[in-house]
Order: sequence, then structure tokens, then C-alpha cells
Amino acid sequence: MDADEIDAKIRTLAAERRLPASHLARWLAMDQPSRAAMLEIAHALRLRTGQLVTALDTLEEIAVREHLCIEAILDHPEIRRIRRRAGSAPSRASAILEQLRALRYPLLKKKEDELRAEVSALKLPHGVSLDLPKELGSDEVTVSIRVRSGAELADALETLEQKRAGLTRIIEMLGGKCDKNEV
Repeated sequence: MDADEIDAKIRTLAAERRLPASHLARWLAMDQPSRAAMLEIAHALRLRTGQLVTALDTLEEIAVREHLCIEAILDHPEIRRIRRRAGSAPSRASAILEQLRALRYPLLKKKEDELRAEVSALKLPHGVSLDLPKELGSDEVTVSIRVRSGAELADALETLEQKRAGLTRIIEMLGGKCDKNEV
């Protein structure tokens, strides 16, 4: 497919999705292999308007920071793996956006992974859960207790008391506090 055909397909897709003109212009300003790679992903995963906007913004940020072309970013092994795996297009699109976010914010991804490991290490019983804020957008956690009897409530509260040190550590990690050896 030549550059004119790629551009025509990009314009058609942009019109169908009502992609903002600024994002269309940025997409068309990419080098030809990058435009084609982005088009292929947009079609294969049936990216919605918001997903296209997010992908284009994130890809541009990664490209600037890493000094890479968009095609090289989209050829990242993890993104290739997600594109080729089985599953619905919407779930793969979400996974690719999450992977792009991880590439854009590697320290945030590392912190999320550390916090999830800490939550997992608590080994909270069925009926007790700890939810971290989405994308670590705040410093609050949600602790949920689901019980059906007074005895289950007593057990859940006792478990939380036993896990207080681990819960406190997670809350402090979320609030930006770190061990001296992490600095």
C-alpha cells in the first residue's frame, strides 16, 4: 500500500471515528511506516475515538522521550504479543493501551507492581479485599468486608488487626513514603 492509500484510509477512519483534527494532523505527520503501523492496529483492534486519541498521545510522548519512531514502539515485543494473542478486539485494545502506559510511565508501573505484590502478600481471606486507587491517582485505599454473620465479621476484623502492619506499609508506600534503602 502506498503513502496516498494509507493517508486516504487514515482520513476515512478519522472521519468515521470523529477523530479531532489535531490528532489526525499528528497522525498524518508521522513517517509512512509509522502511519501504516498505527492504521493497522486501529483497524485490527477497532480502536474507538478515545482509544485512538490516547494511543496517539501516548505514542508521541514515548517517541519523544525514547527517540524512537512510532513503528518501533508498536513493534515492541509485548505489544506484538498482545496484538497476536487470542481474545476480543476490545480486550486486546485495552491491553495495548495499558502496555503503552507502562512504556510511557515505567516508574509508575514499577510502583503499581510493587503495591500489588504487597497486597497479594497479605493473603487476605475471602470476604476481605483491599483496592488500590486507579492508576495510583490518589493516596487512598479501599478496604471492603463482605460478611453474612456476626462470626464472619469478627473473623474479618481480627484478620485486619493481624494484618495491620502490612496494611500500614501499603498505605505508606502509596503516600510516597519509602524505606531509607530505597532512596
